[in-house]
Amino acid sequence: MAMNVLLITADQWRGDCLGAVGHPLLKTPAIDSLAADGVLFRKHFGQATPCSPARASLLTGLYQMNHRVCGNGTPLDDRHDNIAKAVRRLSYDPVLFGYTDSSVDPRSCDANDPRLLSYEGVLPGFSQRQGLDEASKPWLSWLRRNGVNVPEQGLDVYLPEEGPADPPTNAAARYPAELSEAAFLTERFLDYSDEMGAAPWFAHVSFLRPHPPFIAPAPYNRMYSPDSVPDFVRAASLEEESSSHPFLTYTFDSQRKSHFVYGADGLAKDWDDDARRQIRASYYGLISEIDAQIGRIVAHLKASGQYDNTLIVLTTDHGEMAGDHHLFGKLGYFDQSNHIPLIIRHPEAAIAGSRTKGMQIEAFSEAVDVTPTILDCLGAKVPRSMDGRSLKAFLEGTEAPNWRQEVHWEYDFRDVVSGAAQSAFDLELDACNMSVIRDDSFKYVHFAGLPPLLFDLAADPGELNNVAEDSSYLLTRVSYAEKLLNWRARHLDRTLTGLALTPDGLRGTL
Repeated sequence: MAMNVLLITADQWRGDCLGAVGHPLLKTPAIDSLAADGVLFRKHFGQATPCSPARASLLTGLYQMNHRVCGNGTPLDDRHDNIAKAVRRLSYDPVLFGYTDSSVDPRSCDANDPRLLSYEGVLPGFSQRQGLDEASKPWLSWLRRNGVNVPEQGLDVYLPEEGPADPPTNAAARYPAELSEAAFLTERFLDYSDEMGAAPWFAHVSFLRPHPPFIAPAPYNRMYSPDSVPDFVRAASLEEESSSHPFLTYTFDSQRKSHFVYGADGLAKDWDDDARRQIRASYYGLISEIDAQIGRIVAHLKASGQYDNTLIVLTTDHGEMAGDHHLFGKLGYFDQSNHIPLIIRHPEAAIAGSRTKGMQIEAFSEAVDVTPTILDCLGAKVPRSMDGRSLKAFLEGTEAPNWRQEVHWEYDFRDVVSGAAQSAFDLELDACNMSVIRDDSFKYVHFAGLPPLLFDLAADPGELNNVAEDSSYLLTRVSYAEKLLNWRARHLDRTLTGLALTPDGLRGTL
């Protein structure tokens, strides 16, 4: 019997924000239970931010330097393979609940195609069972049908029930938790799984939360006290943090409050610590809300007899600064933006008594590994063009040979529309990017047009002291720059490079 596949992504979820990895405050009982029945990868990292580049890597198995989705709105080249196309070749009809933020390749459609008016398109290959973009119209209609008084400006539902939007408080959002966006998508997926019955299915449930706006419905709005959240990892002052690199100076001057709190105005750097701690508490509340919906999904699969035949992959696209380094959002080189959760529950590897059940893996893994892993678990060949590697060996209690000893990610900060970044740094469009290599000892950040960064993670786990210009670290800096160059050389586009046409016919491997 063919296996079901459930790929769940939340949005903007930090890798340290799970009870299963020892968070001192957060409660995620459903996810912790899933981790106890599967395998949790503790050193899992995303490949890029924001949403579109991150999801392009997750769903194609390609590094950003190969898929070239540089930001939200950058078209995804239609030639690339992806998880949806691949499982169609295995006779699945991959169904999407939510969004993939995939911008259509303009060369593949007419100039008047309305898909060219939004970056919130659907990854080629998916059947969209229930869409949910930023406008959230299907969800808002559902709210109205369920008796919620939705404001004329629909997204005003993100305003607090009482009081001003800014400074942020623990006031609840204007909708109940049982009717949240996450609950809406969960209901749609539960209907689908019941309709499929015994037929094998492939579903991607893509939750918006804990992505901003940072306001939670009751009771999650008051689940965590701002006074109890962990202290921020940051320099002593905003000025000291900003002075560590020009990229941070630019970021502090461009991050607006409205990116994180609906209805707020001004720059995020102007929030005081009371506001920052409240935002972190609301972020935690949103995480617990998603945990509850994931619990509903798992419980339903068990009750319907589908759990033991379903491969479940739970991850996210990228992390969230949540006040660390005086920042919010997802950007750049800090771990908080790029270290993300990954839990895989393989039904064959999760049988009672399995030695991998509840295992937590300390080896480095990357978002590009997810698509190859799913294909490998389904018995399919992983295309040579994909940069990621299958994690199936870890699910079976072994380790793949010659496994990576570090992780990599990229961040492109160009602004094609306004040109703001190019003007601020006096850089050409294609110079507005950075590449990162990180292992257990060091993190090296190479900018195409700005000074590099080097952090001694053993001595400075908070990444507060850039030692790139310290002469005693010169050999280390050169060594990591060479490692980064080697990584890029090994992963240049390989789509047809393993083939050769000969008098005896085609040779090699696709």
